[in-house]
Amino acid sequence: MNFALSLVLATMVLVATAQGNEAAQEERSARISVAAESLRASLIEQRRDFHKHPELANREERTSRIIAERLKALGMDEIRTNVAHHGIVALLKGGKTGGVVAVRADFDALPINETMDVPYKSLNPGVKHACGHDVHASVQLGVAEVLSKMREQIPGTIKFIFQPAEEGPPVGEEGGATMMIKEGALENPKPIAIFGLHTTTEIDAGKVGFRAGPAQASSEMFDLTIKGKMAHAAMPQKGVDTILVAAECVTALQSIKSRRLDSFEPVIITIGTIHGGNRRNIITPEVKMEGTVRTLSEEVRSRIKELMKQTLDGVTAAYGATYDLQMIEGTVVVMNDPKLVETTLPSMRRALGETNVINIPQRMGAEDFSYYQKVIPGFFYRLGSGNIAKKIVAEAHTPEFDVDEECLVAGVKVMAAVLVDFLERNAPRN
Repeated sequence: MNFALSLVLATMVLVATAQGNEAAQEERSARISVAAESLRASLIEQRRDFHKHPELANREERTSRIIAERLKALGMDEIRTNVAHHGIVALLKGGKTGGVVAVRADFDALPINETMDVPYKSLNPGVKHACGHDVHASVQLGVAEVLSKMREQIPGTIKFIFQPAEEGPPVGEEGGATMMIKEGALENPKPIAIFGLHTTTEIDAGKVGFRAGPAQASSEMFDLTIKGKMAHAAMPQKGVDTILVAAECVTALQSIKSRRLDSFEPVIITIGTIHGGNRRNIITPEVKMEGTVRTLSEEVRSRIKELMKQTLDGVTAAYGATYDLQMIEGTVVVMNDPKLVETTLPSMRRALGETNVINIPQRMGAEDFSYYQKVIPGFFYRLGSGNIAKKIVAEAHTPEFDVDEECLVAGVKVMAAVLVDFLERNAPRN
């Protein structure tokens, strides 16, 4: 056999193999789609149950118990509870040899009063699932159910991580992704990649949005105290007016973005609270402020504190005041591994359709999924949950927030396909 003929035959084999793999992926995606559709009613029921019984960070006892019971009923191979307080890590071992992939969903709620007049209205006054975590947990349970019924075809192991306290633990407590990692959520076995999703009403239900590279901002918190000298309002020259100084500081801090950094660098410095004084005719000796700093660059994130200190040094010194600045670590930049995004997109498009997978802009909102990505490659994408016709457009973290429940089935379809296809791509070859 001459070289040219050998090359032709080898090419034919490769093409046939590729076509066979594609056909198998199409068939598997179709099976997942049918299975997800069959769960529609139960997914809605589960989401509504979680929504009616929201629980704050590190207090998610009922939600955690229900998730663990459901995973046990599905026959997970291992279930570890009480990770980082109320977190759960479960393993589904496939019938074929392969690697390990992780998927994460959060399930804590927010201290927001429910104003929506819906059948699933929160029964816990002052607490609401206003960020879609009820959807995230329900979708992940749906994925576990679909894949548990086809485990013999799965080449490897899927690690299901259900995380509490994504919104941040109460003051003085540990929690969230960092504590999950600290307590071994990514060990024994260690996944080679991790996936996660988050609802957004900016995208219609039935679609997903992705962004390779820096996708969501870091969030650094800070406490700032301006210290001056008390005096009577009729004799301000005898005191140091901290309210005046605070006002100057608020304005001056904004100049960091406009004058100290590249104008194309996304940065947001926000003062969220300001408190000072107890009487209209007294110059108060102290003003306290709280705020956040958001960036899409770890380099800029590391520079912000020094730039803030330089600014505050100058402003307070000009008025004879002093200050105390305490930076509090929040989250790091959500960094979607470009190669992982590239190889995952075909799975997403098969699951939902070519036009329903869209590239979206970077977001300045933060997510502690970013900490998992510091350990292993990760891909965090947005699950469309909006519907203009149904007037489901309110932003997360608002009393009016809701989702189009069509997103539940779409979420299961795409995540189940993503996980199995990933394991198939990374399975050992003979």
